[in-house]
Amino acid sequence: MGLFFLRILFVLIFTIIGYSLGGPLAFIYAAAGFCIGLLVVIFEVSARRVSLKGLSSVVFGIVLGLALSWVFSETLDRFPLPKDLSIEFINNIKIFVTFVFVYLGITLGIKGKDDFNLVIPYVKFKRQELREEVIIMDTSSIIDGRILDIVKTKFIEEKFIIPRFILNELQALADSTDHMKRQKGKRGIEILHALKKEPDIEVEIHDQNLDEIKSVDEKVVKLAQNLDSKVLTTDYNLNRIAQLEGVKILNINDLANALKPTFIAGERFELKLIKEGKEQNQAIGYLEDGTMVVVEGAKRLIGKTVLIEVTSVLQSPSGRIIFTKLVG
Repeated sequence: MGLFFLRILFVLIFTIIGYSLGGPLAFIYAAAGFCIGLLVVIFEVSARRVSLKGLSSVVFGIVLGLALSWVFSETLDRFPLPKDLSIEFINNIKIFVTFVFVYLGITLGIKGKDDFNLVIPYVKFKRQELREEVIIMDTSSIIDGRILDIVKTKFIEEKFIIPRFILNELQALADSTDHMKRQKGKRGIEILHALKKEPDIEVEIHDQNLDEIKSVDEKVVKLAQNLDSKVLTTDYNLNRIAQLEGVKILNINDLANALKPTFIAGERFELKLIKEGKEQNQAIGYLEDGTMVVVEGAKRLIGKTVLIEVTSVLQSPSGRIIFTKLVG
């Protein structure tokens, strides 16, 4: 609200200045001042998302270009020039060279903005540097939905990239005649809307479709290589392909397994047995986080809560399995 009133005050001041300079044409000058002030405000509003690092590098490029053109002008004045060259011609050369140096300074400043802190080592752009880390989300990680809870804990604050072909895949799922696929597509779209509403997260739609590649997984890996980014997924096959291609993977399942409680041999706890196991006389139960627990010699106790003791823990790519035996 304060910024809004500041903009109104700025336009009003320009209008008053135009009126005071107008004399007999005061109203015309006031209208001109109002228009100029309004144009400046419109430009400021439209440029609200300009990067501080990019803006600073452009300013540095302009200053460097002006400094080099001044050095050129001073050097030119020290040289004996032919007498048939007019002062106006020399001044035109100086103006031309000034524009050239300023243009080169701006363009080189924009191209080298990522190394700007090397030129001025005490200038840091921490927020901008954080935003340069991007994560590409695949379809499985969006539909999974757990990323929304992870984002709310503030453990991840990088910029999320949603490829256009992933959006198209979600839309195709949402329009599918299969009930399960349709529910997954709608859930994925709802998760994206919720992510975009999170204040500390930036979500961007990337329009590079990579039409020459047919597989969606291969497109995700190729885009991650092009953007030098990480891939967020729950897809085991995509995980393996990306690792072979040297792409960093953030697997939500790996994170979930890492956060599961650890058990050591000899530890005891109570568990309700749910169903029969694969091997003879085994029973199976589940912890609250979904971890499978295999109980030896407990088939006859299915449906009851028993006291068990851990004998070993097996960590597999699909998850963790705890093997136990009955106490007593």
